[in-house]
Amino acid sequence: MRNWLLTILTLLLAIPPLEAQEVEWSVDASILINNREGGEDSFSPDQTFAFTRLAPEVGISLMDRRHVLKGGVVWYQPMIDNLEGYKVLPTLYYRFNSDEGWHITAGLLPRSLMVKRAPRYLWSDSLNYCQPNIRGIMAQYIKPGGYAEALVDWRQMQTERQREAFTIMANTDWRIAGPLRLGGHVQYSHLAMTRNHNEEQHVNDDLILNPMASLDFSHRTVLDSLRLSAGAIIAMQRDRGNDRWERPAGFAATATARWRWIELDETFYTGGRLMPLYSKFGSELIQGDPYYNNKTYSRTDLVFHIVSNRFVDFTGSLMLHATDCNVGFWQQVTCRVYLDNSLWKHRTDRSYLKSGRLQQLY
Repeated sequence: MRNWLLTILTLLLAIPPLEAQEVEWSVDASILINNREGGEDSFSPDQTFAFTRLAPEVGISLMDRRHVLKGGVVWYQPMIDNLEGYKVLPTLYYRFNSDEGWHITAGLLPRSLMVKRAPRYLWSDSLNYCQPNIRGIMAQYIKPGGYAEALVDWRQMQTERQREAFTIMANTDWRIAGPLRLGGHVQYSHLAMTRNHNEEQHVNDDLILNPMASLDFSHRTVLDSLRLSAGAIIAMQRDRGNDRWERPAGFAATATARWRWIELDETFYTGGRLMPLYSKFGSELIQGDPYYNNKTYSRTDLVFHIVSNRFVDFTGSLMLHATDCNVGFWQQVTCRVYLDNSLWKHRTDRSYLKSGRLQQLY
């Protein structure tokens, strides 16, 4: 891994200095221990996740960060006595930043570049652990009043054994007036066929629409943040072998509140089973949390931010999952440490480092 980073740095520094250039670097390290109990079906079994993840990047920026080229690796390592089960994934991307709020990124790019983490009915916790990069292109328009972003994630390439798969996602959220915000999410996942497939294999589709309305009372109460959101979730799934669309739909509501170091997140869904084809195709087609394959689902997260500033987020969490069939209880400890060349320049400014918060990954 060290040789890979040194090679990238050497190539980047060899670029002729046509404009003022700056070497950029970052180190994103995280630790997660998640103990899952109470799963009584194949979709949510009892299990424990414990791993570390290290994602160093180095690159170069030109024209006051208008053009950025960065590369690195993501090293995913389960907490065991040997190196079994590890993954080392490459990261290499170009990012264009405009003064008007446009950002376009292409290549193997960190999922953390998204404005917000995708909702769990679109992107499950387990996939978030082991698929940290987007493999494609992402366009974003970010302003103080909100954002819009769209991306294409090319998840699998067609081989003799592997099916071709990609996901298209669009997210948006805008302040309308006072605390009122409107937005939503759209995701389409496509699962094609293997090379030289047999007649029993068919193309499959998964489309999810989620318009949302929110009330954001952050900085309007004694709480540090308070947001309430609600909207419909409409799913459409098809196995083209029978060419019949499944169309479950339901209602989802979320509430998030934080006061100093304590955060409470509640998610509630009721309606049809959103993943009728999950038992057949699993996460190859359907990227969301299989808990949403229940008619009623509630997730309550109580999060304790033990250390929280611009470069460290050390948390302990208690998570209660309740469905119409069973109850699950998760306990989780996470620690994320992030440093880059910008934070390093402020390393002696304690007030600056303590004045912000690092975004949670998990």
